[in-house]
Amino acid sequence: MEDHLLGWLRTLDENRLARILANRPDAIAPPWPRRLDTLAQRLGNGFAVMEAMRGLPLPALQLAEAGLTMSRPTPEGLAAFLGVPGRTVAPWLDHLYDHALAWPDADGVIHLAEGVARWWAAPLGLGEPLEHYLNSWTISNDALRALARVLGLPAHGNKRRTIARVIELLSDPGRLDRLTATAPDGTLALLGRLAWDGPARDVDGGRFVTPGTPEKWCADHGLLFRPSWHVAEIPREVALCLRGPGYHPPFQPEAPEVASIPVDPEEVDHLMTLAAPHVVERCAALLDNTSKTPLPLLKTGGVGVREVRRVAKETGCDEDETRLLLEVCAVARLLAWDEQSGGMIPTERFDRWRLDEGSARLRVLLSAWWRMERSSLRKVDGKYATVLGDDPSGSAVARVRRAVLAALAHLPAGTAFADRDSLVRNVHWHAPLLDQALLAECAPAVLEEATLLGLLANGALTDLGRALAGLTADPGDENDDAVPQVEHDPVLAEASTRALASVRRSALFGPDLTAVVTGPPSAELAALLDRVAERESRGAASVWRFTTESVRGALDHGYDADELLDELATVGTIPQPLEYLVRDTARRHGEVTVSTVGCVVQAGDTALLAEIAGHRRLARLGLRLLAPTVLISAAPAERTLAALRENGYSPVPVSDTGEITIHRARAEEPHNGKLILLPGGQVAELSEFTPGSQPHAPYVIAEPAPDPHEHARRLVAAGRDDSGKHGRTWAVIGRMATRLPTAQQSLLGFVVDRGVRAAITLADGLTATISHGELRAGALDAWCEEAGDYLEFPLAEIVEVRGAY
Repeated sequence: MEDHLLGWLRTLDENRLARILANRPDAIAPPWPRRLDTLAQRLGNGFAVMEAMRGLPLPALQLAEAGLTMSRPTPEGLAAFLGVPGRTVAPWLDHLYDHALAWPDADGVIHLAEGVARWWAAPLGLGEPLEHYLNSWTISNDALRALARVLGLPAHGNKRRTIARVIELLSDPGRLDRLTATAPDGTLALLGRLAWDGPARDVDGGRFVTPGTPEKWCADHGLLFRPSWHVAEIPREVALCLRGPGYHPPFQPEAPEVASIPVDPEEVDHLMTLAAPHVVERCAALLDNTSKTPLPLLKTGGVGVREVRRVAKETGCDEDETRLLLEVCAVARLLAWDEQSGGMIPTERFDRWRLDEGSARLRVLLSAWWRMERSSLRKVDGKYATVLGDDPSGSAVARVRRAVLAALAHLPAGTAFADRDSLVRNVHWHAPLLDQALLAECAPAVLEEATLLGLLANGALTDLGRALAGLTADPGDENDDAVPQVEHDPVLAEASTRALASVRRSALFGPDLTAVVTGPPSAELAALLDRVAERESRGAASVWRFTTESVRGALDHGYDADELLDELATVGTIPQPLEYLVRDTARRHGEVTVSTVGCVVQAGDTALLAEIAGHRRLARLGLRLLAPTVLISAAPAERTLAALRENGYSPVPVSDTGEITIHRARAEEPHNGKLILLPGGQVAELSEFTPGSQPHAPYVIAEPAPDPHEHARRLVAAGRDDSGKHGRTWAVIGRMATRLPTAQQSLLGFVVDRGVRAAITLADGLTATISHGELRAGALDAWCEEAGDYLEFPLAEIVEVRGAY
């Protein structure tokens, strides 16, 4: 099959080849192919073919499925089989050609990539061709001649000629009709069930050996074959004849129309500018809340409903919004499990995220939602799934999300979908390989989530939604630590900047102890006011009210009156009543103190306790002398006991009743720093969060994507310059790489002929990991993984070659 594909690729011009490479970027991923034969291998890879098919619309798949059932499909034959004009088939054939999933040969016969057949066990519900059964090892030459005689055909000649005669007869509808006219009663009903509802069905195996039954008659005449005793199959040609000349496979070249209604673009834009700042602000509030109260996980994985409700109440979010943003923050690596805290807390990445500009923070969140392999608001049997729990659908949920937004992006500007069912039908046409039940289940949740994130408003995509739906970069999966291609997309960056352009960074303070923000507040402004005041309303204008309790809460977090008033003064003019409230509350703040004590240390010897309190090595315990015979420690009793014993003292633990107690040591599992939540509620160690390690920079701009036109130009030129120098690998390496022993010369030959990976060392001590090599004038031109490009290495300078696995 690769030979057919290679032959076709050699006939293509630069523009046609560039279209293929644009549709199949996997084929030019580093190390990019330098010859057309290498490109053909990549394009024909079964997994790559199956992945490319996920992006095909329904007509292209229907065309491919129909082509699989034909022995020598041609454009004219496919059009006749589908019952449509040739001009209807032509654009969809070109679509398959532009993805290198099908290609024509010199005679016009269409070849399909081998991986295409993996999607259909029985395309169009048809079985294997007759040749497959007649060439089976279970049919001897004598049985084949007996079949020919039963069918009234000449039994002489070789096996191939006999098979051809049988296929010719059973593929002819007229001759098959005459044959079945002499069959026992019930034969046509039996064959009809297999022809339309087959190609394989469970049967009573005994009837195939009982004379006079329709089953035995069909088996004797080659109309049914049995791979096992209780299963019968009908050959493809027989089934097509029985379906009749009026049968045409389903073919839907036009997408179902989405019912739509006009909307006001200015209102859609306004709603986007309200929702986008709110998302950034609420995520910051949720993360600040988990930094104070770590979010525990259930034993079965995920966050419990009670915790979700608590966080929603404490942050002022509704429950749906809390569910969504908690999962988005976890996928964005802003929230992770911490063993020591016993819950999920903000990560170091959150510290960097909150220092970024607002649009960058928004893109991090949208990028996480775009690749999230779960649906926060999806209901199964009327219930939500556990937040951050296991979702067996996984990546299919992310594909549904992208397909729904892509379908909405096809609607003209100023229009919104009016009917969800018509939208789902349209999505299925554009992405037919999605599970229809999952699509119907997830689509409502995707629309709700998109609305909360500012991607959808009044049923129409906002500029943010269109930018996200139009991304050409691979979004990655949920386990990706960084996806800079999405976060730094210029169209998305421009839309996110505009979505946050209307945020307010100042407030109007009133003498009635209120603060009013006339518009969406920035995350920093909202966080400041949330710390000092109680929010009373949200929307186009947000209102906060200052109370003695709210100001005391800010003072409890370490503010003093002057600091608090200085921060408030940066966002507005402070009226006198507010200043009086802050200073009066601060004056009374701290009149009574409450301390947390880890344990109490007692001794009758006051000098001994004074010595312990002043011991430098015990300073980490936070010891304080309350009375001559009473010492308190900030550390728990176990840690205090261990520290005292390490420094030469002999303390004993005492219970609350004053009795000496004995504790057995308990082995603790080692804790290797913070852990990150993975799909399914699992946790895995993430080196980024290891204390003292160099954190991975999440906002590094990725290398630009390969240019399809540049690669097409290079490959076309390479095809013209190919002078057939293959086959001289061993001779050249043996003559030029004289510093290598024979075994290492052989390994270097595999780098050239088979593209294997190897590690080489040059005479000057330089090492490199190479693959996909070519010989050029005494040098090895190979892909260098360290350099990320093809480099030349003189063969005479290579002193060692090792396998790299």
